[in-house]
Amino acid sequence: MTTRFDQHITEVLIPQEAIARRVAAMGEEVSAAFENSCPLLVGVLKGSALFMADLVRHMKIPLEMDFMAVASYADQEQRVSSGAARITKDLDNVIEGRDVLLVEGIVDTGMTVGYLLRSLEARQPRSIRLCTLLDKPARRIVQVPIAFRGFEIPDRFVVGYGLDFRRLYRNLPYIGVLSGEATGLNRS
Repeated sequence: MTTRFDQHITEVLIPQEAIARRVAAMGEEVSAAFENSCPLLVGVLKGSALFMADLVRHMKIPLEMDFMAVASYADQEQRVSSGAARITKDLDNVIEGRDVLLVEGIVDTGMTVGYLLRSLEARQPRSIRLCTLLDKPARRIVQVPIAFRGFEIPDRFVVGYGLDFRRLYRNLPYIGVLSGEATGLNRS
């Protein structure tokens, strides 16, 4: 018996077409902001990979790309981040004196991205800005300055377009709400 891998998606929160339109517009916004620069875009793996790939295809300026990966530790009972994080894949580029754009798939509590911003700022870039596809302010613990925002979303557990749950659902072309049954969480 086969089952659809998206059977636990209860709602399409942001359809594929809306994502494509907004990412194209964001590419223009970022290009305008960095028109006199060659920024280094730093993607946070793995959730930003699809977003960053589409974003750079809409940017009409010279740019460089690099990636970082972070492990954040979650309380297994609560399935929430404790705020403790560590870099598991660091940059290949030196960022001192560079304009940096940190690219995230989602900003939720702000704890992990706050940690990354502090880590990058300590390396003395000329500037550092944050770009995220999704902003979930209802869960924010650490306030972070978001320069470029795709969509503000409600406090729902979402997957798709690079975002996962237990390494699945990244390849959905839309942002979908994952059922509480699938996650074991009572939030919808």
